[in-house]
Parts: sequence; structure tokens; C-alpha cells
Amino acid sequence: MHRHAPGGDADPGFEPRSHLDAGGGTGAAIWAAAGIWPSIERITVVEHDADIIDLGRRLARGGPEPLRGTTWRRASIGAGLDRPAADLVTMSYALGELPEPDRAGVVKWLAEQAAMVIIIEPGTPAGHATVAAARDVLAAQGRTIVAPCPHDGACPIQPGRDWCHFSVRLPRTSLHRRIKAGTLSFEDEKFSYVAAATGSWPRPAARVLRHPQKRKGVVSLRLCTDGDGLRDVIVSKRQGDLYRQARDVDWGDAWPPAG
Repeated sequence: MHRHAPGGDADPGFEPRSHLDAGGGTGAAIWAAAGIWPSIERITVVEHDADIIDLGRRLARGGPEPLRGTTWRRASIGAGLDRPAADLVTMSYALGELPEPDRAGVVKWLAEQAAMVIIIEPGTPAGHATVAAARDVLAAQGRTIVAPCPHDGACPIQPGRDWCHFSVRLPRTSLHRRIKAGTLSFEDEKFSYVAAATGSWPRPAARVLRHPQKRKGVVSLRLCTDGDGLRDVIVSKRQGDLYRQARDVDWGDAWPPAG
């Protein structure tokens, strides 16, 4: 989760008290969610690897409340698994590891009694396909697709021709660089995601789907829009304030920017 996920488009009325992270590994998502929603009081992480749970628990002990009080449960994710009700439910980089026939049932299981469900996968064609299928399940339940889509209709991206994904730049420590045999001090992590909620939700008119292309006097934007599908828009210097906004907009941002 980062600034283009629901925290960046957040409804100030959404103040989750409980968080369930399914297939949570060492708990990266619970740290991110606690930073976005300080209202969270109760956290549960479900993870099948005992060693990973041990590491996650030790990391959480050094964090703020409520991370220190996280409940860590060892179990494999499945549609029949009993679970606590939670306002916020996340599953990151784990749904695509399940057998494909099981995924729809797991998505429905994730959404049970949850106000918000967020699913994140690698920003690859396969990751996007997993997210798109999960999105279809959530939309069929009558949930509002909060992000990244500005609509609840069918995804306008044609499978096999493109895929919806975004990128966030992460700093690399010296240890990280040694482990990955990298030389750069940063890493661009690409991901696909969907966030769905019960009830209505404020959404942008469009979202930027690629790095804006900036040339002298013009900015080209690839947009997913509410009602017009995919659209390429050129904003010129003659458009004044809109052009200045286009110069500052980033991949994944809402368009036009709020305000």
C-alpha cells in the first residue's frame, strides 16, 4: 500500500478498528496499514510458515501499538478457514500463489464482514490477471471498486495487449543491495492492486495509467476514465493551470487532481 492506494484516495469517514492480513508473511501490510489508518486497534495475521511468523512477531515487538499486540495465527489460507471479522482485510502477493480454481472462493472469504478489501499482486501480466479476476468477484458482490478503477464496470484493458499496474520507488539499504547483487540505491517495485468497499465511495474521474510523457509545452496522459474507458489526453501549455497540474501529476494519480 502506498500513496495511490486507498490511503491516498481515502474517505475521511473510513476509520477501521480491526485489520486481518491473510497470507501476511512478516507483516509488511500491517505496518503500512497502521501508518495510513491510525484508528486500527486489533490486528490478526494469518501465515502458514512458522519461521516467517516468528520473524514477523519479533519485528512487530519493536513497533508501535497496536503492532505489538498483533495476533499471529499459523494456517494455510482457504475459503473454509475460520477467521475474525475485520473492518479492513488485506492479501498481498499471496492470492496468485493459490491454485486458480480456489481463488474466487478465497476472495469471497476475504470479503466476509469486511468494510474494505485490498488485494495486491506483482505488477506483471499474470499478477494483473489475478487482480482482475478478484475484482470481478468483488464487483459481483455489489461492492464499490474504490481504486485504482474510477468505475465499477468491466476493465477496459484487453487481456494480452496490456495490463494495469503501478510503481513505487523504494530505497535499498547496503544489505539489500548485497543480497540482490544490485548497484543502485533504489528499486522500482511494480504492482497491481484492487481495493473494494461496501457502500458508496468518492472516486476520481480518471486515473493515470502510465508515466506521463512530458515534452516541451505538452504533457501526454494515458487515463482510465469513468465512462469513456481508456483515453489518451494531451494537455498543452495554453491550458494554464491544468497544464501546471499535468506537469506535477504522477503515474497512479487521480486526474484531474483534487482541488
